[in-house]
Amino acid sequence: MTDLKMHMPALARHEGVWDGMYRYYDAEGNKTDEHASRLVCRITGDDAVPYHQTNNYSWADGRTEIRDFKTTYSFGRIIFDNELIYGWCTEIPADDFHRTLMLYWQRKGEEGLELYEMIQLSDCGNLRNRIWHWYRKGVLIQRTLIDEKRASHNWRQITGDSFAGEALEA
Repeated sequence: MTDLKMHMPALARHEGVWDGMYRYYDAEGNKTDEHASRLVCRITGDDAVPYHQTNNYSWADGRTEIRDFKTTYSFGRIIFDNELIYGWCTEIPADDFHRTLMLYWQRKGEEGLELYEMIQLSDCGNLRNRIWHWYRKGVLIQRTLIDEKRASHNWRQITGDSFAGEALEA
């Protein structure tokens, strides 16, 4: 059995429910979109799906979107492979403070589109900041800045489809 908390302790610190805001910028730095988010990050204890993340997005105009990411584990990385993306997440051994995760993924069905993400977790473990760099055929086309606050450590109390607005125990 893969003990993800042992093999990826920095990732394990992200387990829980995160509320935040995504802000999208074009390559020139102009804001092009923004939306609220609630992410549910689970260390499952299941070898088939050791990490499972569900992203709930909501826009001011009422639109919503849910994206679900189940992973496998291989050689120090969790692997994302679903209908939307193929990629990986790993810890950064050179980070003496164990705050950093790095991700890479390709969007399926969008030739030449790939993203790199860096996630920084605060020392208190309740704030995190993320940045995505979007590249098309090696040229930067967009950045996404994400600021999040932990809503709860207890993802198991989440029920329902949207997860949005439910009262959570810290």
